[in-house]
Amino acid sequence: MKPALYGEYSGAAFRERRAELAFAQGGGRSALVRQVTPYPFHVTRPFALDAARPDLATLYLQSASGGIYRGDRLELDLAVRPGAAAHVTSQAATVVHHTGAQRARQITRLSVAEGAFAALTLDPLILFPGAELTVETSVHLGPGALAILAEGVAAHDFSGAGRPFGELCAETSVFGPDGELLLADRSTVPGAEFAELLGPGMAAYGSALLLGPEGRLPDPAALEAALDAVGCLAAACPAPNGAGLSVRMIAPNGGRIVTGVETVFALGAEAMLGISPARRRK
Repeated sequence: MKPALYGEYSGAAFRERRAELAFAQGGGRSALVRQVTPYPFHVTRPFALDAARPDLATLYLQSASGGIYRGDRLELDLAVRPGAAAHVTSQAATVVHHTGAQRARQITRLSVAEGAFAALTLDPLILFPGAELTVETSVHLGPGALAILAEGVAAHDFSGAGRPFGELCAETSVFGPDGELLLADRSTVPGAEFAELLGPGMAAYGSALLLGPEGRLPDPAALEAALDAVGCLAAACPAPNGAGLSVRMIAPNGGRIVTGVETVFALGAEAMLGISPARRRK
């Protein structure tokens, strides 16, 4: 008998799973008040890592399956309720395996309510030869909400032959308090063109959005300088419709992108929350 984990898609097994996480404020802390984490999702307990902001909960999101596989449709709904503060980060990079003709999908919906803070900072996706992946991310901001969204991608051929991944499609949408679309960022990158697009000596790419009013954001020049100091060539500029800041970075490898994402979070948290956050050890 086929396990309940699997369904049928074009005659082959696939996983379709949806995780739900919600944080709410209470007793001077931000508590994880809803947790639905079916396999392959797994989370730790929330940690209070910052003495200056004990209300900031940090949660490590993990995968128990060894990566993303053909036909997978993995969804994450993350909600941070009014006044709460939460940082969700991954434990390590995520491998995307050869998907054949059955593209995998990773869908994230982030809802940040009035006066809340949310950060979703993920280690890079590692695209193996033949991997085809669509990443869809939507962010819904309440009045006075602040958010940091950062992620990256790197290509890797374990055989050393330089075989490319198939294709990466990414779409990020940000909506304001009245449901208005503040920005939409869409891209499609064939694996065969990835290295050429990055340029000589570069093998990994990262992006970030720091969402909030100008007075609660880091200085773009300072952000670029900090990323340059950790080995990422970066550019930061205002996002459309006053949504915040948009950051792009390229680096020689995925490890540098990890450090770049950590740098974006550190400077973003300093500007938005008024603290220098403790290191999130992995």
